[in-house]
Amino acid sequence: MQKLLTVLAAAAICLPAAKAQTNVHLDGYAVVVSKEVDADADWKRVVDCLKRKHSGTVITYSKMVEDSLADLKRLFPEYACFVGPPEEITREFVAQVHRLTRRLDDDPYTDVIWGIITGYEPADALRIAKYGEPLVVRRALSATVGAQIDGYDEGRMYNELAAGTLRQKTAGEDQQDKPCPTDTTKAIVDALNEYKPDVFITSGHASERDWQLGYSYKNGSFRCTDGRWYGRDTKGTRYDINSPNPKVFMGIGNCLIAHIPDRRCMALAMMHTGGVYQFVGYTIPTGCGYGGWGVKDYFSELQAGRFTLAQAHYVNNQALIYELQKRGLNTDDKFRGGLRGDRDVVVLYGDPAWEAKMPKRPLPWSQELSERDGVYTFTITANERGDWDNRPVVHLFTDRIRNVKVIEGAELKPVITDNFILVPVNKGLLPMKGNRGEVIPIKGDYEKGQTFTVVFQADKISPPDAP
Repeated sequence: MQKLLTVLAAAAICLPAAKAQTNVHLDGYAVVVSKEVDADADWKRVVDCLKRKHSGTVITYSKMVEDSLADLKRLFPEYACFVGPPEEITREFVAQVHRLTRRLDDDPYTDVIWGIITGYEPADALRIAKYGEPLVVRRALSATVGAQIDGYDEGRMYNELAAGTLRQKTAGEDQQDKPCPTDTTKAIVDALNEYKPDVFITSGHASERDWQLGYSYKNGSFRCTDGRWYGRDTKGTRYDINSPNPKVFMGIGNCLIAHIPDRRCMALAMMHTGGVYQFVGYTIPTGCGYGGWGVKDYFSELQAGRFTLAQAHYVNNQALIYELQKRGLNTDDKFRGGLRGDRDVVVLYGDPAWEAKMPKRPLPWSQELSERDGVYTFTITANERGDWDNRPVVHLFTDRIRNVKVIEGAELKPVITDNFILVPVNKGLLPMKGNRGEVIPIKGDYEKGQTFTVVFQADKISPPDAP
């Protein structure tokens, strides 16, 4: 039999990274690009680089990205990277990719882990495409109390809600609260330039052109011009950001920070002079918050070390779709508020197969999947007493499957697709509306050693045989 369900709460063992990365049949990498861009010599270099790097298949389309659907269905890859200059990567394009990647089969969930590579200039996109060294995310720079630093080896967190507040963690030592200037512009710029974080996390007021460092008090701002990213303090002094070390950015609570209306925008400047190789953010004004904040939850908090950033972006979106399915709100009409408005608007810029991941941590629960003779067992085991996270438990398969029949654990109401299992353990929990350090009521305690198991039968399939 097999094991496929064991998740719980606060100090446990996470699955070896090698197991999560070793794919048998669930493999393949598609580079999706318009014919016009593929014919441009500079952008062609980006496409060719990704093809060589991942032994990928190039899919071209004439006009609309939806025209690549037939080829994506045929290939059914594990990863899809959409390549294009900023003029192509509009808010509408991002939404179209979200919808396209849910249509490779008949279920309502996304079928590939995807990202978009673009840049202020083709050289930025090529640099991101070329880079292959895995990033072990140990050092954090947070500018929001909604993203704590306790799970990292070291870090700095500037409080956007309370002026003059800095929390700092030095490697091997406990966190300490320290005073800092009310205007933190220079301090955060210096941290990017000199402290060289592996991850930069923000929330608060923002637009395509700027980000305000203080949410409830007057502070400086970050801005962009001509591809340059810089800070400007409350006195008008400019501080340029030159931070080339490879890093990931999570603008999980910012309005519009991932929207690319033209080349004069924050996202492109951060890739150009900020060393951002993967970027997660909103293309619209935020409202619900589920689509952004949940990426942080899966990547760096209760599930630290379990998912890469690209996987965390993917998994959180499937959790959102699950909530929509449960509530009967899953339609493809225009953007709206709430969960539906959050579904197609958070984007991952960067190579989706690039591994940016926190090191393994003791976790609240362990989860294990085993298989024997076509019978899978998924087990979730609590490592200590606690409450469930505010997201369902998700486990990514290393093989695609079909013809699923649940043998045991149907009362847990698992969702099993061709490439993941989702278990909604947090019964009755409504999606959070915000995440700025407030206590979120979680329904569903578990005890240390308690297990939850789903056993099911399924057939393995290789991508060419996929629907």
